[in-house]
Amino acid sequence: MFVATKDRILPTAMIGSFPKPDWFTENLNGRPFKVAMSDSKYREQYLDAVRCYLSEQEQAGLDILVDGDSRNDLEVGGRSWFFYTIERLAGISGFRDSSHFLDYGNMKPGHILYEVQESWHPPTVNGEIDGGELHFVDIWKTAQKMSKAPVKFGNICATCLPMMLWNEHYDSDREMIMDIAAVINEEYLALAAAGCQVIQIEEPVHHFNCQMEPPCTDADLQFYTKAFNRQVQGVDTEIWAHTCWGNPNQQSFYWERPSYERALDHFLEMECDVIDLECASNQARDASLFKHIDLKKCNKKIGIGVVDHTRTTVESPEMVADTIRRALEFIPEDRLIITADCGFGREGLSRRIAFYKCVSLVLGANLVRRELGLKEAYVAAADESYAFS
Repeated sequence: MFVATKDRILPTAMIGSFPKPDWFTENLNGRPFKVAMSDSKYREQYLDAVRCYLSEQEQAGLDILVDGDSRNDLEVGGRSWFFYTIERLAGISGFRDSSHFLDYGNMKPGHILYEVQESWHPPTVNGEIDGGELHFVDIWKTAQKMSKAPVKFGNICATCLPMMLWNEHYDSDREMIMDIAAVINEEYLALAAAGCQVIQIEEPVHHFNCQMEPPCTDADLQFYTKAFNRQVQGVDTEIWAHTCWGNPNQQSFYWERPSYERALDHFLEMECDVIDLECASNQARDASLFKHIDLKKCNKKIGIGVVDHTRTTVESPEMVADTIRRALEFIPEDRLIITADCGFGREGLSRRIAFYKCVSLVLGANLVRRELGLKEAYVAAADESYAFS
């Protein structure tokens, strides 16, 4: 169902993470969110950071906001993207020295992603995975009460987590994944009941595993879809599936981005309302995949990234508009959402660069809105009446 994007034409949004302020020095360090919020120093830094992120997005004129993934700790290569959830699930304990992730991409010493991967030490699954102190509802409420605009809540998908776990309990990783999906589903049900208008699930598994050697099978892709759908079963709010080609330490796993083509049919079978694709890095090349797809019949919208999370150069509004125009050749305007390729991370970009990418995104969307006769968003950051005289 469409909630936050209902009746909106070319709405704009960020994906999730923002660079941490230099003064945000406290980490959760595995604590439950509500426990950490009783720590005066953590509470002050966390609340101030979320206010900053929301304020800057409002200044940029974005329609749907994020809290900057502020719950995730400042760790090498965005480790908390995996470990916020992992550290809070029952049935998991301890750590090992090596990660399955070291096998991914055949990275060798001397490559930045090898350093990222070798710093991640997965725990062991030694019992049935069950719910823990995830506190998704409380995290979302903390941000949503600071803004009238809808605040999106994002989280990693269940199928991503096995690469960061040593399974010593389940007969198969698939059985483990379905238990994780059931736990996460309970959190999403609670979020929807609390009024969260958008839940975004990070879903890189389908398209990444299409690029593996040997590539995944159709049966694998069908299972990934089944697991995704279990996570959102009965969740009565707008669901986004975000896909991209990697973001540890603002690095992509592919210099030349592959195509989503093989994964697309399986994306369309996922129980989500929005499929969000990385497009800025390849000039919306894969938008053409939707040429013969009836998105109205599928009842889906497509988000396209129009600013690149792996580059420090801020795209001009005209560059953003060109990417949107190319996408509109294949995707109807009432089915298109304007986003970034991925989050801006916690250590890769500066806050200033991230902010101006937001501003350019909305200014570029406004150029296209003007051409289509649509109402433009007010961008306070670009209002000349507030410039220094």
